[in-house]
Amino acid sequence: MAVDMNMNILIVDDYKTMLRIIRNLLKQLGFNNIDEATDGSMALTKLREKKFDFIISDWNMEPMTGIQLLREVRADAQLKDIFFIMITAESKTENVVAAKQAGVNNYIVKPFNAATLKGKLTSVLGPF
Repeated sequence: MAVDMNMNILIVDDYKTMLRIIRNLLKQLGFNNIDEATDGSMALTKLREKKFDFIISDWNMEPMTGIQLLREVRADAQLKDIFFIMITAESKTENVVAAKQAGVNNYIVKPFNAATLKGKLTSVLGPF
């Protein structure tokens, strides 16, 4: 099945520069429908207002972290099937394990480039 390049993607990061970088990388890869939130609480509000197919979220945010957002998404019957990639600056094993236990689809450690992002997206969505 071909990847829908018009799927709705929500990127969540409290750092505006990172939001811009991820948006630009997604656009380079051919995705068009990209929305953003600056923390987990704002992301949840958006997720409940509009249908999203994919979430790319930073781990370290206040007041709601990426892992808390992931747990909220997986606990919500309406949202639990949305693909979720976590981004973090830390590659600690316990973080990876915690994210996997919470139901993350994949994990990216900063810094990363378009090729890394495409590889992670491909592992979740299939080739595009």
